[in-house]
Amino acid sequence: MYQLEEKIWFWILAAIPVIWLIYIVLHIWKKSAQRKFADKDLLKRLSPNQSVFKTVLKLAVVSLAIAALAIALVNPKIGTKLETVKREGVDIVFAVDVSKSMLAEDIAPNRLEKSKQLVTQIINNLASDRIGIIAYAGKAFPQLPITTDYASAKMFLQSMNTDMLSSQGTAINEAIELAKTYYDDEEQTNRVLIIISDGEDHSEVSASIAEEASEEGIRIFTIGVGDTKGGPIPIKRNGIVLNYKKDQNGETVITKLNEKTLMDIAEEANGVYINGQNTNEVVESIRDILNNMDKKEFEAKQFADFKDQFQWFVGLAIFLLFIDVFLLERKTAWLKKLNLFNENL
Repeated sequence: MYQLEEKIWFWILAAIPVIWLIYIVLHIWKKSAQRKFADKDLLKRLSPNQSVFKTVLKLAVVSLAIAALAIALVNPKIGTKLETVKREGVDIVFAVDVSKSMLAEDIAPNRLEKSKQLVTQIINNLASDRIGIIAYAGKAFPQLPITTDYASAKMFLQSMNTDMLSSQGTAINEAIELAKTYYDDEEQTNRVLIIISDGEDHSEVSASIAEEASEEGIRIFTIGVGDTKGGPIPIKRNGIVLNYKKDQNGETVITKLNEKTLMDIAEEANGVYINGQNTNEVVESIRDILNNMDKKEFEAKQFADFKDQFQWFVGLAIFLLFIDVFLLERKTAWLKKLNLFNENL
C-alpha cells in the first residue's frame, strides 16, 4: 500500500514535453541556418564532432532527472506496518450501469459520469463500511470485490466506461444476481445493494429477482440518472460528436429515465428510489439510511505506519545529473564554445 503526499508536484512533469518541443524547434531552426551557411561537406569539416545522438541522450537524462525530482517532491510513502483493527459497518455493493444509453447528456456531463460522481461522493461520506463495485450492461462484471480500501474503489470506479463490456443492453437482474455472491459474511444482517442506472431494463424479470434478493437479506436502493424527457445517445470521436445513435428506420434513438422500473425494484427489495439529479440530496439520503441501520463489527487489516520514499528519487535525480555533467559533457577550450555548429557543447 502506498500514499502520495503532495500530488500537485506532478505538474512539474509538464515541463518535460515543453523542453522537448523547444529542442525540436531549435534543432529544425539550426539545421535550416546551417544549410544557408554552407553545404554538407563544409559543415562536417567545420564541426566534425557534432552528434545529434549525444544531444538527444543528454536531453533524455535531464528529462529523467526532472521526473525523479517531481516524484521526490510528491513524496510517495509505502506502508510498512499492517495492523488488524475492529470496525463497524454494513456491506454495500454499487452496481453501475455502463450500457450505451448512459452516454446520453440529458444530465451533465452525461449519465455515466454523473453516476461516477454520485458513487464517489457516497464513498467519501462513508466511515467504516465495506464496499464493492459491479459494472453491468447486457451482462454483469465484478469490478471490485468487497473491501475497505476506498482509494482503490474510486480508482476502479473512474476506469469504468461503456466499452468495457461487449454485451450491450441493460439487464439489471444480472447485476442483482452477481451482487448476491459479494456478501461473504453470513453474520452480516445489513446487506445493501445500490443500483445506479437510467432504468432501461431489457430483462423484464428484475423486480422478481429483487424480491428474491430481499429474502436473502439484501436491501436494494436505486438511483435514477437522466431525464424523464430523455435525450439522444451521441457517437463521439476524440470528444467530438459525429452523429447520434439511430434505430433500424434511421430515426434518432431517444433514451429516457425510466423511474417506474427503478421504483419497482426498490419496492420489492425493501429499499427506496432516489432521483440522482441533485448530488447532495442523494448523498444525504444514503447517509441517513445507512446511519439508521445496525452496524456489524468486523476485523479489517490496514497499514498504520508509512515511510517516506522521496530520498530514493532525490538520489536518482542527483545521479542522473552527475552523469550529464561529468560523463556526457566534453571539456573544451573556451574559444571552441564560440563554434555555433559544435553540438557537443
